[in-house]
Formats: sequence, C-alpha cells, structure tokens
Amino acid sequence: MAEGAAQPATRAHWRNWAGNQRADTEVVHPSSADEVADVLTSAAGVGRRVRPIGSSHSFSAIGRPEHVQLCSDRLSGIGQVDDDGLVTVGAGTPLHRVNAELGRQGWSLTNLGDIDRQTVAGALATGTHGTGARFGGLATQIRALELVTPSGDVLACDPGSDPGILSAARVGLGALGVVTAVTLQAVPAFALRAVEGPGTLTEAIDGFGDLMTSTDHVEFYWFPHTDTTLLKCNTRVPLDEGLSPLPRWRAVWDDEILANAAFAGVVAAGRRVPALVPSLARMSAKSLAARSWTDRSHRVFVSRRRVRFLEMEYALPRAEAPAVLAELRRVHEANDWRAAFPVEVRVAAADDIPLSPAEGRDTAYIAAHVPAGTSPGPWFAALESIASEVGGRPHWGKLHGLDATALRSRYPRFGEFVAVRDRLDPAGILANGYLDRVLGPAPER
Repeated sequence: MAEGAAQPATRAHWRNWAGNQRADTEVVHPSSADEVADVLTSAAGVGRRVRPIGSSHSFSAIGRPEHVQLCSDRLSGIGQVDDDGLVTVGAGTPLHRVNAELGRQGWSLTNLGDIDRQTVAGALATGTHGTGARFGGLATQIRALELVTPSGDVLACDPGSDPGILSAARVGLGALGVVTAVTLQAVPAFALRAVEGPGTLTEAIDGFGDLMTSTDHVEFYWFPHTDTTLLKCNTRVPLDEGLSPLPRWRAVWDDEILANAAFAGVVAAGRRVPALVPSLARMSAKSLAARSWTDRSHRVFVSRRRVRFLEMEYALPRAEAPAVLAELRRVHEANDWRAAFPVEVRVAAADDIPLSPAEGRDTAYIAAHVPAGTSPGPWFAALESIASEVGGRPHWGKLHGLDATALRSRYPRFGEFVAVRDRLDPAGILANGYLDRVLGPAPER
C-alpha cells in the first residue's frame, strides 16, 4: 500500500488544523512498513520519541511531536474490495479518497463522521465516529491491520494472530505502534434520504430516546442563547430507488454561503463585539430552513468545515444525555457566556473496543466549540464538569483535562490497553506529553 520512495528527514514547523498545537520537529515520510521500522528502531537506539501523524485534524496534543514526526502521507493506496466486502487501504489514505474509490467499486463504509479530511489511521486512532443508534464508530469496521512496533517488528494483526493487540489497536492512540495498513469491512453502496429542519432543545430533551432512534442516523445542533436546534435525520435507502440530490444552487447557497461564508462572518463579528453573540445566534437560528434530498451515503454523511474552531466532546451513557443537556443549558443561561458555535449531539451503539468512548454502553456524544484562536474558558470547563458527573469519556482527539487516574475509572478495560502498550512500547518511543498524561508513563521511562 505504498506510493513512491521514502524521503530524507527534514526540519519543519508543524501546526494542527485548528492552530492550537505547534512544534518545530524533524519530519520523515516513510513509504513502506520496512521504512517505518527503520525510523522507529533508529529513534529507539538513541532514546528519541516518534509521533505518527495523519491530517493533523485533532485538537488535543495527541499528535504533537517531541523529536520526530512520522508522516503517513506516503503510506497510502486503496485495494480492490473482495466478494465479502473486505478492502485493505494504506493508513495514510484520506477518508474522502476511500469513500470515492469504494463508491466507484459499488461499496461504501456503513457509517462515517461528518468530516472526511482525516487519514484512515488518524481517524481510527482517536475514535472518530458518526451518529446512529444502531451503528458503531469507524473502528468497529476494522477487520485486520498491519502494525509496526518500536522494536521493528511488522505485525499482521487479525483475530487469528494476537486478538489482544487487534482489539486494543482499533482505537490505539498511536501508542502501540505505527499502523501502516488497515482492512475494513465495507457494505454494498447505499443512499441516504436526508431530512433537515428546525426543532427545539426542549422537545429534544423531552423526547430524546424516541428522537434519536426515529431514523437510522439522527443528530442535532443546539444554538446557545436560543431554544432552537437544527435537526438532521438520515434514512438508509437502496441505491436502485434513485437519487434526488440537492440542486447545485441550493447546495452552494446552504452549505457554502450560509453554513461557511455567512457563519464565518457571524463568528468574526462575535469575536470583535462579544455583546452581539446572543443576537447573532438568534439570527443564525432563524435562518434555518427545511430541506430534504437523497444522495450517495458519503455525500450526505459528510459536511465541509471551512470555519476553524476548537472542540471538546464527551461520550455519555445515552440515558444520561437529556439531564446533561438540560444542565448545560441551565449553566449557560445562568452565566454571561458568549457561545457563537452550536452544540452538536449524536448517538452511537455500544462496542467492545477497550479505549473506545462507546465501550460497553450505548452512547450519546455532546460537543461544544469555540472559534480557533480563542480561549475555551468556562464553557468547555462546564461541559467537562457536567459530563464527568455521569462518567463521561472524552474524545481522544478533542480537548479535555483528564489524566490517567481519572480515565482509568471511566474505562473498565483501561488496564488491558495499558498492558498491551507496556508490552509493545516499554520505553515510550511512541509517546509524547499527552500520552504520558492520559495513559501514564511507559514502564521504562
């Protein structure tokens, strides 16, 4: 799954998508598992740390390099889908390329998040998910992977080899080894019938269970300073029923002009004059219009995000979501806070992945945002505090303040994951400050 030859190490200034994580670092671009092994063993020999990186879309410091950054951009490529729907892709392949190629072959991924700019390995490492009460996150679609450990071993991880490694590495935080290829379970291509329109947070709280299971994939966005929500309901339909995509003019107007260009203006105005934020939020909420269309699944799942932001997201037991949302609204209304971005609410099925935020329980995800370049301040702190009261688990790629002690109590299989980490990377070659905080230092550090 490689393209081209490896490049020599260079020095570069790195920053993530939101601009809140930066580093000056040595950068390498290996193009095969063997070259990744050479990078890791060389670093281990002199006690240097290596962090793999994909598209740099995480808001947390999970990808921040301390000594060497291993870019996965040359570990790319997409194989043919076999008769059982299995497809092997290079770890550095962006999801949007995977979606396009699967569609060309008549297949699709069964569920996606709403952003497709991440690489496959980066999205998996951080627990990227979409929405759907009966559907798991991206990692639940993994069937095998190739993992290069700091000792230079290239492991073919599947249920018949070392199932403990495969289980942990599905959401591996880049802490167990460098993933170089992934085998995913695809499904026959399908379409989504999308129905969107305004709702209210009061209705969403009162009927949360019924609302979030009313169609296959449901999510909503609550606009603070109002009771208004934007409700998105997507139903899976066969492709042979026909597609009815949005007219080009409507897609451009809604998704580029209103959702991006106009919203960028709202955010900029709110940053210049914070007192305007409540009225701007009400204006944004009133601009919502109902619409419906049917298109290929990945075109409906995914939205373009051109306005940069910082994000915190917590995974909760699904039954606790109404109370958490009610308390979040109460705290927001009781304080003089200015929240220009809506709060996003999604759901997912329970899974069996040790460090998945949905491990062992049906889950609701609640995410808060602030403009990039600003301080989250008490808004994020409030969400973290309220979510923590019900055992909330943070998204690994998004901002949070928890450490290994707190996280061990939230994840019943935390010790299982750390034991695999300690076995594969006892010297912490793949670690950084973030992983030292959330997992605890490796035993030989």
